[in-house]
Amino acid sequence: MTVIATPKIKKITQERLWFLHWLMASFYLLLFAGGIYMIHLGRDVLYRRPLYDFHKTLGVIVMSLLLARITFLLPVQLNNKRLSQLKKNWMQKFVVHTSLYLFMIFVPLSGYLLSNAGGHDIIIFGTNIAFPQLFVKNRQLALLGTNLHFWLSYTFLVFIILHTLQQWRYLRGIWRRFYKMSV
Repeated sequence: MTVIATPKIKKITQERLWFLHWLMASFYLLLFAGGIYMIHLGRDVLYRRPLYDFHKTLGVIVMSLLLARITFLLPVQLNNKRLSQLKKNWMQKFVVHTSLYLFMIFVPLSGYLLSNAGGHDIIIFGTNIAFPQLFVKNRQLALLGTNLHFWLSYTFLVFIILHTLQQWRYLRGIWRRFYKMSV
Protein backbone atom coordinates (compact mmCIF):
# COMPACT_ATOMS: atom_id res chain seq x y z
CA MET A 1 0.00 0.00 0.00
CA THR A 2 1.45 3.33 -1.06
CA VAL A 3 0.65 6.44 0.94
CA ILE A 4 0.46 9.59 -1.12
CA ALA A 5 1.63 12.54 0.92
CA THR A 6 -0.39 15.67 0.41
CA PRO A 7 1.26 19.08 0.76
CA LYS A 8 -0.50 19.49 4.13
CA ILE A 9 0.89 16.18 5.43
CA LYS A 10 4.36 17.09 4.17
CA LYS A 11 4.17 20.45 5.94
CA ILE A 12 3.04 18.89 9.23
CA THR A 13 5.79 16.28 9.02
CA GLN A 14 8.38 18.95 8.26
CA GLU A 15 7.19 21.03 11.24
CA ARG A 16 7.45 18.00 13.52
CA LEU A 17 10.96 17.30 12.27
CA TRP A 18 12.06 20.88 12.93
CA PHE A 19 10.49 20.80 16.38
CA LEU A 20 12.37 17.58 17.18
CA HIS A 21 15.56 19.05 15.70
CA TRP A 22 15.52 22.14 17.92
CA LEU A 23 14.26 20.26 21.00
CA MET A 24 17.11 17.79 20.67
CA ALA A 25 19.59 20.59 20.00
CA SER A 26 18.56 22.33 23.23
CA PHE A 27 18.75 19.04 25.16
CA TYR A 28 22.23 18.38 23.79
CA LEU A 29 23.28 21.87 24.82
CA LEU A 30 22.04 21.06 28.34
CA LEU A 31 23.84 17.71 28.28
CA PHE A 32 27.14 19.27 27.14
CA ALA A 33 26.97 22.12 29.66
CA GLY A 34 25.94 19.76 32.45
CA GLY A 35 28.63 17.24 31.53
CA ILE A 36 31.35 19.87 31.56
CA TYR A 37 30.09 21.15 34.92
CA MET A 38 29.86 17.65 36.42
CA ILE A 39 33.46 16.79 35.52
CA HIS A 40 34.64 19.43 37.98
CA LEU A 41 32.28 18.53 40.84
CA GLY A 42 33.81 17.15 44.00
CA ARG A 43 32.49 13.92 45.46
CA ASP A 44 31.24 15.74 48.57
CA VAL A 45 28.84 18.06 46.68
CA LEU A 46 25.28 17.42 47.89
CA TYR A 47 23.54 17.77 44.53
CA ARG A 48 26.05 15.59 42.65
CA ARG A 49 23.85 12.45 42.55
CA PRO A 50 20.65 14.26 41.43
CA LEU A 51 22.64 16.11 38.76
CA TYR A 52 24.07 12.85 37.42
CA ASP A 53 20.60 11.27 37.49
CA PHE A 54 19.20 14.24 35.55
CA HIS A 55 22.04 13.97 33.02
CA LYS A 56 21.37 10.26 32.53
CA THR A 57 17.61 10.78 32.25
CA LEU A 58 18.12 13.49 29.65
CA GLY A 59 20.36 11.08 27.73
CA VAL A 60 17.55 8.50 27.73
CA ILE A 61 15.04 11.14 26.58
CA VAL A 62 17.36 12.20 23.75
CA MET A 63 17.67 8.57 22.62
CA SER A 64 13.85 8.30 22.60
CA LEU A 65 13.56 11.52 20.62
CA LEU A 66 16.17 10.21 18.20
CA LEU A 67 14.00 7.15 17.59
CA ALA A 68 11.00 9.41 16.93
CA ARG A 69 13.07 11.62 14.65
CA ILE A 70 14.34 8.70 12.60
CA THR A 71 10.78 7.35 12.39
CA PHE A 72 9.62 10.67 10.91
CA LEU A 73 12.75 11.38 8.88
CA LEU A 74 13.25 8.13 6.98
CA PRO A 75 9.91 8.19 5.13
CA VAL A 76 10.38 11.87 4.30
CA GLN A 77 13.88 11.30 2.92
CA LEU A 78 12.87 8.18 0.99
CA ASN A 79 9.97 10.07 -0.64
CA ASN A 80 12.10 13.13 -1.36
CA LYS A 81 12.03 13.78 -5.11
CA ARG A 82 15.01 16.10 -4.90
CA LEU A 83 17.43 13.21 -4.39
CA SER A 84 18.17 13.27 -8.10
CA GLN A 85 19.20 16.94 -7.85
CA LEU A 86 22.41 16.41 -5.90
CA LYS A 87 24.27 19.59 -5.17
CA LYS A 88 28.03 19.97 -5.28
CA ASN A 89 28.45 19.80 -1.49
CA TRP A 90 25.98 16.94 -1.07
CA MET A 91 28.63 14.40 -0.03
CA GLN A 92 30.06 16.73 2.60
CA LYS A 93 26.61 17.33 4.12
CA PHE A 94 25.81 13.62 3.95
CA VAL A 95 28.99 12.71 5.83
CA VAL A 96 28.39 15.34 8.53
CA HIS A 97 24.73 14.37 9.00
CA THR A 98 25.50 10.66 9.09
CA SER A 99 28.25 11.32 11.63
CA LEU A 100 25.87 13.40 13.75
CA TYR A 101 23.34 10.56 13.85
CA LEU A 102 26.04 8.05 14.75
CA PHE A 103 27.23 10.31 17.57
CA MET A 104 23.62 10.73 18.76
CA ILE A 105 23.54 6.94 19.13
CA PHE A 106 27.01 6.19 20.47
CA VAL A 107 27.50 9.05 22.96
CA PRO A 108 24.48 8.00 25.10
CA LEU A 109 25.40 4.33 24.72
CA SER A 110 28.92 5.06 25.97
CA GLY A 111 27.36 6.86 28.93
CA TYR A 112 25.22 3.79 29.56
CA LEU A 113 28.36 1.64 29.48
CA LEU A 114 30.11 4.06 31.84
CA SER A 115 27.24 3.99 34.36
CA ASN A 116 26.65 0.25 34.24
CA ALA A 117 30.31 -0.75 34.42
CA GLY A 118 30.80 1.75 37.25
CA GLY A 119 28.02 0.04 39.21
CA HIS A 120 25.55 2.93 38.91
CA ASP A 121 21.92 2.60 37.92
CA ILE A 122 20.19 4.80 35.40
CA ILE A 123 17.09 5.98 37.25
CA ILE A 124 14.47 8.00 35.41
CA PHE A 125 13.73 11.36 37.12
CA GLY A 126 13.95 9.94 40.63
CA THR A 127 11.03 7.54 40.08
CA ASN A 128 13.01 4.46 41.18
CA ILE A 129 12.46 3.09 37.67
CA ALA A 130 15.89 1.83 36.71
CA PHE A 131 17.10 0.67 33.34
CA PRO A 132 18.51 -2.85 33.30
CA GLN A 133 22.18 -3.46 33.95
CA LEU A 134 23.60 -4.54 30.58
CA PHE A 135 27.21 -4.56 31.73
CA VAL A 136 28.70 -6.05 34.89
CA LYS A 137 30.54 -3.83 37.34
CA ASN A 138 34.07 -3.76 36.00
CA ARG A 139 36.68 -1.07 36.65
CA GLN A 140 38.46 -1.51 33.30
CA LEU A 141 35.16 -1.42 31.39
CA ALA A 142 34.12 1.69 33.35
CA LEU A 143 37.41 3.36 32.40
CA LEU A 144 36.81 2.46 28.76
CA GLY A 145 33.27 3.90 29.07
CA THR A 146 34.65 7.08 30.62
CA ASN A 147 37.15 7.59 27.81
CA LEU A 148 34.63 6.75 25.09
CA HIS A 149 31.99 9.06 26.57
CA PHE A 150 34.47 11.92 26.95
CA TRP A 151 36.08 11.70 23.51
CA LEU A 152 32.90 10.86 21.60
CA SER A 153 31.14 13.80 23.26
CA TYR A 154 33.81 16.31 22.31
CA THR A 155 34.10 14.91 18.78
CA PHE A 156 30.30 15.15 18.55
CA LEU A 157 30.58 18.80 19.56
CA VAL A 158 33.07 19.38 16.73
CA PHE A 159 30.61 17.86 14.24
CA ILE A 160 27.81 20.05 15.64
CA ILE A 161 30.02 23.08 14.97
CA LEU A 162 30.67 21.80 11.42
CA HIS A 163 26.93 21.35 10.93
CA THR A 164 26.30 24.89 12.18
CA LEU A 165 28.90 26.27 9.77
CA GLN A 166 27.31 24.34 6.88
CA GLN A 167 23.93 25.83 7.74
CA TRP A 168 25.23 29.34 8.45
CA ARG A 169 23.25 31.09 5.69
CA TYR A 170 20.05 29.40 6.84
CA LEU A 171 20.68 30.32 10.50
CA ARG A 172 21.45 33.91 9.54
CA GLY A 173 18.11 34.12 7.72
CA ILE A 174 16.26 32.78 10.78
CA TRP A 175 18.01 35.30 13.05
CA ARG A 176 17.08 38.14 10.71
CA ARG A 177 13.41 37.09 10.75
CA PHE A 178 13.38 36.88 14.55
CA TYR A 179 15.07 40.25 14.78
CA LYS A 180 12.51 41.86 12.43
CA MET A 181 9.64 40.32 14.44
CA SER A 182 11.01 41.66 17.73
CA VAL A 183 11.59 45.22 16.46
